[in-house]
Amino acid sequence: MIARMWEVRASRSGLDELLSWVCDVALPQLEVLPSHMSSEVFSSTDLRIVVISKWRNTPEDLPAPPAELIARTPHVWDFTPVDR
Repeated sequence: MIARMWEVRASRSGLDELLSWVCDVALPQLEVLPSHMSSEVFSSTDLRIVVISKWRNTPEDLPAPPAELIARTPHVWDFTPVDR
């Protein structure tokens, strides 16, 4: 299993619209893929949105968000579970 963390900062007035885009446009495109297991969406008071998705194997990228809704390009990190 691979967990992918996708994080983006919204423009000053774009948080609500960007959050809607993530939930209504971007995630539905991933959730139909056979290797997708689950996704969670988080937002913060400093205009950040984080998506943590879990994959059976190679993660897929979220589509590029609308440029007018973001303050900078998204950052992406992949993680694997640690046995402890």
